[in-house]
Amino acid sequence: MKFETLAIHAGRGPDSATGAVREPLHLSTTFERGADGAYPHGYDYTRSGNPNRTSLERAITALERGKDAIAFASGSAASLAVFALATPGGRIVCASDCYYGTGKQLRDIVPRWGIDVEFVDVSNLTEVSQALAVPTSLLWFETPSNPLLRVADIAALADLAHNRGTLVGVDNTFASPVLQQPLALGADVVMHSTTKYLGGHSDVLGGIVVTRDAGAECAALRQYQATAGGVPSPFDCWLLLRSLPTLPLRVRAQAANALAVARFLHADKRVEKVHYAGLPDHPGHEIALRQMSGGFGGVLSIEVPGGRDRAFAVAAKTQLFTRATSLGGVESLIEHRQSIEGPHSEAPAGLLRLSIGLEHVDDLIADLDQALDA
Repeated sequence: MKFETLAIHAGRGPDSATGAVREPLHLSTTFERGADGAYPHGYDYTRSGNPNRTSLERAITALERGKDAIAFASGSAASLAVFALATPGGRIVCASDCYYGTGKQLRDIVPRWGIDVEFVDVSNLTEVSQALAVPTSLLWFETPSNPLLRVADIAALADLAHNRGTLVGVDNTFASPVLQQPLALGADVVMHSTTKYLGGHSDVLGGIVVTRDAGAECAALRQYQATAGGVPSPFDCWLLLRSLPTLPLRVRAQAANALAVARFLHADKRVEKVHYAGLPDHPGHEIALRQMSGGFGGVLSIEVPGGRDRAFAVAAKTQLFTRATSLGGVESLIEHRQSIEGPHSEAPAGLLRLSIGLEHVDDLIADLDQALDA
């Protein structure tokens, strides 16, 4: 079945009780037991399971071509659940260029569990191989990365890790399953901040982990979900399901807009550097061509001369771009990342991250053109 069809039909169908085309919202926290003490409808308590969450998990499992999916209340809750797979005495190797919240979890929380963490440049396969020479529970990276838009070779990294018995986890938030399918390239688990492209409207917080196999890791993640309790509300799940049918249309349009914006900025002498895998001179362009399909994503970063002060001035002068954190919504956003990320940030002082929305691309380019005169 084609992706567009799955985005509309996977995990859902008319309500069996009423015939409603859209699934009802199941707000109940608890469910009736049968006379024999069993739960005839498969649900006992919403923390451990809810019909809206089941529909969402089935839908995203289908979109990522996985075996199962486990939904959480945020992307951070989802990544932390994966890190918990590295039981005490385990070890995690993570890309040094990762979302700052991920790095903070690995520096501030995970070591308390008795888990060692090492950060490496995942574009350097020799460095990764050396890191994996020490027994490692999990290799974790995102591609394209946040905010430097570096591209990691999923298949090559998966081969390296699997040869050492290491689990491979990929944060696929920036690409979405529309443009990239990490499980098909060898990843064992894929994570999304569903807040971003899967939600797509800047109105719902969530995260999800999709597994390639329905094995021990999947069971451990499901148990963690119910025990730790960081689950999305039924309404959050319903909102995400509402957004999935337009996902392929939104993401491809945003990627097309982003490529046009990136080309404009790349040719502009007022910009020092453009970070976007769709540009031929990007170091990861050839890898992105192999493992991404239909576009290179809707996020790009630029560096402007003059450092932090000039970057803030450019962002302040935009009129269509909103100065705000996050990405993947229908509206375009701009943000100075170093000031958000803190002391461990790899973002240069003059870097601005742009999330390209669904406005007309000519208007977005015109807005950036006038802002760069700041």
